[in-house]
Amino acid sequence: MSNSDANKIIEFLELVGRLKHIQRTGWILRHVNNPESIAGHMYRMGILSFLIDEKDGLDKDKCIKMSLVHDLGECIVGDLTPHCGIPAAEKHRRETLAMRELASLAGNAGTEMFNLYKEYEEQKTPEAKFVKELDRFDMVLQAFEYEKSEKRPHGLQDFFDSTEDKFSHPKVLTLVDELKKQRSVFETLNQQTDK
Repeated sequence: MSNSDANKIIEFLELVGRLKHIQRTGWILRHVNNPESIAGHMYRMGILSFLIDEKDGLDKDKCIKMSLVHDLGECIVGDLTPHCGIPAAEKHRRETLAMRELASLAGNAGTEMFNLYKEYEEQKTPEAKFVKELDRFDMVLQAFEYEKSEKRPHGLQDFFDSTEDKFSHPKVLTLVDELKKQRSVFETLNQQTDK
């Protein structure tokens, strides 16, 4: 590796390092205490992808990698949500430009990262669809964790509503069903203690 290549890699790492500190916008807007970072979200999605087994019919390594790069462009553009007033097409344009910039700095891995990002955005492959479901599942799991830690039963319902009927992979459906059961128990217990 040349000094020039090493310089680009350091710049790339500093940019993606920002993700450790950028808190996710949806939680900030809902006044969640100590909201997760984008990197924390992507990390747990990577771990969720690690749980894939052969019977799931997916390329496990691709899903792990896609989970780790799907929001990478947010280190440059930030975590843009529908509540930010930026049209979806403009959000996509900004994130794609950011991913091109990151790919240009990431050496040989840059092309693979950009292609994985593009595949995720296009939502045409089983892996891209699965990772999108993991993205949604991680969001509702995180919402439930905040409801529990902040003793806000049903307090983040809009996150659950936004994912209604958006899950289809059997593995994710099983996780969603279990999460709903646990959330129902939590809400029942908290209604009883409020009386």
